[in-house]
Amino acid sequence: QVQLVESGGRLVQTGGSLRLSCEASGRTFSVYIKVGWFRQAPGKEREFVAVISGGGGNTYYADSVKGRFTISKDNAKNTAYLQMNILKPEDTGVYYCAADRAGGNLYRTSTSEYEFWGQGTQVTVSS
Repeated sequence: QVQLVESGGRLVQTGGSLRLSCEASGRTFSVYIKVGWFRQAPGKEREFVAVISGGGGNTYYADSVKGRFTISKDNAKNTAYLQMNILKPEDTGVYYCAADRAGGNLYRTSTSEYEFWGQGTQVTVSS
């Protein structure tokens, strides 16, 4: 089992930056665990944001965040990160990290591709 805890969500102004963290316990991060970030805005479906492969060598981003967000992973620290820059009001939502066994297709972005989930952290970008 993998337990995930997100942190770092807060209120930030448009154009600002924020870094979210996702710390794992139990089954720790390794080259065998991929990590994804998802978000859910009020009244909308939970949507894919970014994913990183087990070893950290491959990443994939949603078009809406490409060039602004960066996902990273430090297996030694059992922590994954989402660096968010040039934030927009449309980025507002609850952000979740998720994990599953590495392998397969990183481009499959459904929530069903991930077995383990954190509790979420609120990010609010003011207009």
